Amino acid sequence: MDATILLLIVKDGVVNGAVYALLAIAIVLVFSVTRVIFIPQGEFVAFSALTLAALSRGEVAGTAPLLVTLSAISLIGEVIRHRFRLSGRHWARLLARDVALPCGLWGATAFLVGFHAGLWVTIPLTLLLMIPIGPVLYRIVFAPLAEASVLVLLIAAAGVHLTLLGIGLNAFGPEGVRAPGLVSGLQHFGSVTLTSQKTALLVVTVALMAALWFVLQHSMIGKALRAAAVNRIGARLVGLEVAASGQLAFAIAAAIGTITGILIGSYTTIYYDTGFLIGLSGFVAAILGGLVSYPATVIASLFVGLVEAFSAFEASTYKEVIVFFSIIPVLLVRSLRRRVIEDPE
Repeated sequence: MDATILLLIVKDGVVNGAVYALLAIAIVLVFSVTRVIFIPQGEFVAFSALTLAALSRGEVAGTAPLLVTLSAISLIGEVIRHRFRLSGRHWARLLARDVALPCGLWGATAFLVGFHAGLWVTIPLTLLLMIPIGPVLYRIVFAPLAEASVLVLLIAAAGVHLTLLGIGLNAFGPEGVRAPGLVSGLQHFGSVTLTSQKTALLVVTVALMAALWFVLQHSMIGKALRAAAVNRIGARLVGLEVAASGQLAFAIAAAIGTITGILIGSYTTIYYDTGFLIGLSGFVAAILGGLVSYPATVIASLFVGLVEAFSAFEASTYKEVIVFFSIIPVLLVRSLRRRVIEDPE
């Protein structure tokens, strides 16, 4: 391996690590606020790329009817759970959120695709279709299980993942597609050459991390999320709506996954199940980062990206196995350290 090949491998590892960093940060955020290890995070990446590709072809993406269906299920669940406490204001809010909004987005999608609009229309439309799915999933599946154990929430997340895989196959089909790129051309950084799309990915990754840090540290919304993450009971006692914090965390995670899918969909072929492996790599990075520290999660994501890149060069058949195996020593060390702390004798 000469210096040129080494540089190319490192470049690919950093780009992949940036993708995993976005997903891992979303997983850490959701876990901190709701205790849900959000396995389906990768589905937002795949579905957003497939949605953008369908809209760019002038087709109504399967995401629109999916959002309407999930919103209807959410409405039925809310009515059943709170049937004796629904006032006129609550009915109006529920109908606007779970009927008017998703049906309006479906209608707007059907109207706009007929004009074969450019990316300045299809990208915002993709965001509008994908982001509400996060809070809807939280209301349907995880809000009723808010007091359950982490294991139960993990099983529920796995069930959501498997369900979304089946929905994705039905909505988008088995064929792989590539979404249109946002920018074209090449960028030269000394001896390193990157496509403009990958450069945009790195820039957006840094910008999203900075924006998320600012929101969490310097805004009332961020303080509410941090309060719900630190002490759920205490947050309720001071008047914070923990359920609303959970929906917001899922919305942010959905937005991050959607933006990631839009950015990577132009340089890699996306299938309905592509999000599984991408999401698992982000999950590995989140575990390596401890599921608590965002800086550690970013560093772990770059490590996972580099391990995957070198594994693809040396033993491409086993690259996923090598990446997932890297989590075992970390878990063993943490398990032994915890045993020593709990039982010093």
